[in-house]
Amino acid sequence: MAIEAEDIEWRVSPGLTDYAAALAEMEARAAAIRDGTARELVWLLEHPPTVTGGTSADPAELVDPGRFPVHGVGRGGRYTYHGPGQRVGYVLLDLDRRGRDVRRFVAALELWLIAALARLDIAARTEPGRIGIWVDDPARGEAKIGAIGVRVRRWVTFHGFALNRAPDLSHFAAIVPCGLAEYPVTSLEALARPTAEAELDAALAAEFPGFLRGFAASALSA
Repeated sequence: MAIEAEDIEWRVSPGLTDYAAALAEMEARAAAIRDGTARELVWLLEHPPTVTGGTSADPAELVDPGRFPVHGVGRGGRYTYHGPGQRVGYVLLDLDRRGRDVRRFVAALELWLIAALARLDIAARTEPGRIGIWVDDPARGEAKIGAIGVRVRRWVTFHGFALNRAPDLSHFAAIVPCGLAEYPVTSLEALARPTAEAELDAALAAEFPGFLRGFAASALSA
């Protein structure tokens, strides 16, 4: 799907995308956006089982360091797991055009994911002091269903979010997810809302124009 009015490329990669290759492509695309030689990009994909560590990652929170490949990256946040059944979205936007406010961008990103989950009959929310997307899981209590970690270079955003559609939740035991040992992770599947990849992508696409409008309006009112 291309969002022609905003001239943003909407890309969906089938299968599993190697994390290192995706990171290199993101870096190159962010530089090209800044130089004016490429369009902004929303890129939806899945990775093989992988652990990434953000700028605040604590080695003590890497519980099983030999279980999956580990990549240190420049995004914000701590350790995050990526794997099959998890929808990763890389959001590469030019904040020179959209308002130089990273906190506002992250808040708008959270609201976009909450709206997309609402389309799937999932009541999600943010919680004060905790980045990410949260739900009430009847079996697990308060649980995290989506992680957010972004980086901004020369006012171009990259990295983005991860939503748990149907990953193997036992894989998260390899880390302390986002440094929050007291909270479990959950998924659409675990919430008894099995969702096809295309259905989740459609919900994200449907709510994306609202994210752009809301982010633009909030920037103008700042």
